[in-house]
Amino acid sequence: MTDLRSALERYLSMRKGLGYKYQHQTRRLANFVSFMEKRKATTITTKLAMEWATLPPDRYATWASQRVLAIPSKRHDKRQVHFLTRPEIEAILAASDRTTWLGRRDHTLLLLAAQTGLRLSELISLDRDAVHLGAGAHVRCVGKGRKERFCPLWPQTAKTLRSFCKERNLDLRSDAKVFLNHRGEGLTRFGVRYILAKYLTRARSRVASLAKKRLHPHSMRHSAAVAMLKSGVDLSSISQWLGHASLNTTNRYATIDLEMKRKAIAQVKTIPRSSCTPWKKDRTILKWLESL
Repeated sequence: MTDLRSALERYLSMRKGLGYKYQHQTRRLANFVSFMEKRKATTITTKLAMEWATLPPDRYATWASQRVLAIPSKRHDKRQVHFLTRPEIEAILAASDRTTWLGRRDHTLLLLAAQTGLRLSELISLDRDAVHLGAGAHVRCVGKGRKERFCPLWPQTAKTLRSFCKERNLDLRSDAKVFLNHRGEGLTRFGVRYILAKYLTRARSRVASLAKKRLHPHSMRHSAAVAMLKSGVDLSSISQWLGHASLNTTNRYATIDLEMKRKAIAQVKTIPRSSCTPWKKDRTILKWLESL
């Protein structure tokens, strides 16, 4: 029994002891607690309450749904989106020990993530039959909203991935996961986070700029987007590549790279400073005023 459910039972016992009859309310509160337990949440937040209120009527929606939806979102500071530059990515990839199987797996995983910008869920669920390593090498993935898209691979990435799949003896038509952990099971989100953190620790001794950044697996996706934008790829194409539902999500990448801002301001012509003669010394104005 979770702490939230124990608190609910104590609350209902207290209210019933005071003579209150809870019939519909008891069921609604129990449904809400079940919803919280499925989300593995220990505290009630506005975000969770609004999510619960928008569920279909046959599940946990209540008469207070509209009131909950009317609650404005909490204002919060928007943190700077951190991404990896090319030298930083190269330092992370160089930190892997490719003399071992785990090192080769980590190198292939991080190289694929940095080049394709796949979501973490798409990366760990990548099957062998979704990887095409022949002419026109690419990976096929299904993202949010069950939308299918294809991401081309660099020759270097295709070569590394081909070598790794050959080492694992993966069948071309197999639906086996490409990336496994040391127990032979599919990698998890926590596993990928641990892998990236391990190589970040090693790479920070070589690249000092990594110490100032707050990085996580999704930063590889940000890095791929910024790299394409700096190479001159338009935002619409980047949005399609990353599988964004809205172009507004992609627009934020246009504002996070300081070097791009410097280049933009350098293209703006400065306003020339003209030497203005005071009107008291301008004979033309004085003559015009005298003629009035």
